Amino acid sequence: MRRSPMILALTFAALALGCAVDPLPTWADAEAKLQIVGFVERVTTRGSREFVAPAERIAVFDNDGTLWSEQPMYVQLAFALDRVKALAPAHPEWKDEEPFRSVLAGDLGSLAKQGEGALVKLITATHAGMTSEEFEHLVREWLAAARHPRSDRPYTAMVYQPMRELIAYLEAHEFRVFLVSGGGLEFLRPWVEEVYGIPRERVIGSTLRAQYESRDGQPAIVRLPEIEFIDDKAGKPLGIERHIGRRPIAAFGNSDGDFEMLEWTTSGPGARLGVLVHHDDGTREVAYDRTSPFGKLARGLDEATQRGWLVVSMKSDWKTIFPAPR
Repeated sequence: MRRSPMILALTFAALALGCAVDPLPTWADAEAKLQIVGFVERVTTRGSREFVAPAERIAVFDNDGTLWSEQPMYVQLAFALDRVKALAPAHPEWKDEEPFRSVLAGDLGSLAKQGEGALVKLITATHAGMTSEEFEHLVREWLAAARHPRSDRPYTAMVYQPMRELIAYLEAHEFRVFLVSGGGLEFLRPWVEEVYGIPRERVIGSTLRAQYESRDGQPAIVRLPEIEFIDDKAGKPLGIERHIGRRPIAAFGNSDGDFEMLEWTTSGPGARLGVLVHHDDGTREVAYDRTSPFGKLARGLDEATQRGWLVVSMKSDWKTIFPAPR
């Protein structure tokens, strides 16, 4: 329900009187913020008809495009491309084999046309054959040196400040926040706690198969070049059920890859919140939705209203997008 500017102003004035410090300072005082704050207050206020016990206060967030930038490509894909170049001297056959040929030639247009199968091939070839500890070291080392191609800032600086505030706000109200990403579980774990404040054990992501073996006389978990689970689209509710065992009451995404996660979350009984971040700010970030190869948002836009999902405009609802440079 849309409220008049006068009602919005009075509501936020009342909120300000009850809260000395605004928990969402980079969110504009508009309908989106009002709905989020209203939902949190309803489910956390004892005596409210919609009160939810802390054990059931679970919120799930997508990562790419929801918490950090996914343009001009997914960050993990950028990592995989760099890994191809680093490993290429040991694989001379790659210069004639797709999708490696396109990567080594810098032909990302051709790579994009090869579809999901090409991405899976890149991931399995560049992320396997090592222990979990070795892979985590590679991820940390790469993130420390890599820079976003447009901003020249570290990828971990390309996070959305309003969403970091939202995570902290939910946790202050006894929500347990989980990251539910199509990205690799072990690519995410090394840095999510430092960047988002989400413990590594609360990450749900895509996985490679692995096996337990002895290496140099020491026990090790070794990553295999086989996909075990893809945590995207219908996989997201499955991952949530397997890892959490409770249906969330709030879900935040930005693409049609998050549709089933929002659908699963908001179809449950009681108070529910489904939120889609709409990338409509071509000045401060990148404007994209229906035709983007990364983060396509079409069905979600078409059905958000009828499903009662909140669509957050980056252009109108966020006073700032990225944190200030350190």
